[in-house]
Amino acid sequence: QVQLVESGGGLVQAGGSLRLSCLFSGRTFSSYAMGWFRQAPGTEREFVGAISNIGGNTYYGDSVEGRFTISRDNAKNTAYLQMNDLKPEDTALYYCAARRIGGASTVAPNYPYWGQGTQVTVSS
Repeated sequence: QVQLVESGGGLVQAGGSLRLSCLFSGRTFSSYAMGWFRQAPGTEREFVGAISNIGGNTYYGDSVEGRFTISRDNAKNTAYLQMNDLKPEDTALYYCAARRIGGASTVAPNYPYWGQGTQVTVSS
């Protein structure tokens, strides 16, 4: 069974940076596309970024394009989300997700496997 564990969240001032990690276990990581999503209280889960299984294709949400970078290290079974120039509106619980069939997707229900999330709080 696929298990995902996020880490790297925390409190940061506006304009700062954080790098989130998502450790994958239970299956062959290089067979899975990975996605990052976030959810603030009272809002819908929002697409942040996605990367194909071997990292050749990446996709970003409009609100993070140019500031966030998604990557992966298949030798370490880990996906990353580098977040730069953080803004208070980036405050949310950040989740990583995995899917094997169909490639990277911007749609949350397309991912069958999810981590528990890591909190990112950006102060103004």
